[in-house]
Amino acid sequence: MPLKGKKVAVLIENFYEDMEVWVPVYRLKEEGAKVTLIGPKKETYLSKHDYPAQADLKIDDARATDYDALIIPGGYAPDHMRRNPAMVAFVRDMDKAGKVVAAICHAGWMLASANIIKGRKLTGFFSIKDDLVNAGALYEDREVVRDKNLITSRTPNDLPAFCRTIIDALTKPPAAPGKR
Repeated sequence: MPLKGKKVAVLIENFYEDMEVWVPVYRLKEEGAKVTLIGPKKETYLSKHDYPAQADLKIDDARATDYDALIIPGGYAPDHMRRNPAMVAFVRDMDKAGKVVAAICHAGWMLASANIIKGRKLTGFFSIKDDLVNAGALYEDREVVRDKNLITSRTPNDLPAFCRTIIDALTKPPAAPGKR
């Protein structure tokens, strides 16, 4: 189990995209990670298709120092998440600490709100491309883009590459500066 001992936070809010939460959650658990769902409150949130997800922790009790990675799912949830200053600050803190920050689909909105994408390569759902570019991102239309600790994908179809890249980032140390 290559992720044994790793702790992964997954942000949750109403109208999340079902597969963009549950595929990474189960895939990372399968590899041995401890996964925590974090919401604005410790309550149940419904997906776009009314599938429930119970938050294990409320965002006010979450600390970036407690996690190795963060996953931000898409759907319409990121538009609700970015209205919560504590959720935005958590994203910013994870990035500042150099922890893995993985965002898929519309989750790029959270990265823009956290002000962590200027000059960085990333991808996301095509309809938010202008938002990402206007926030200073270098947008690429690929299934997964990794820029140091930042991992992004476009849609549920990209989940296999998204999950592989997260696992890779958590199991292999980054190359030394100037090395490939």
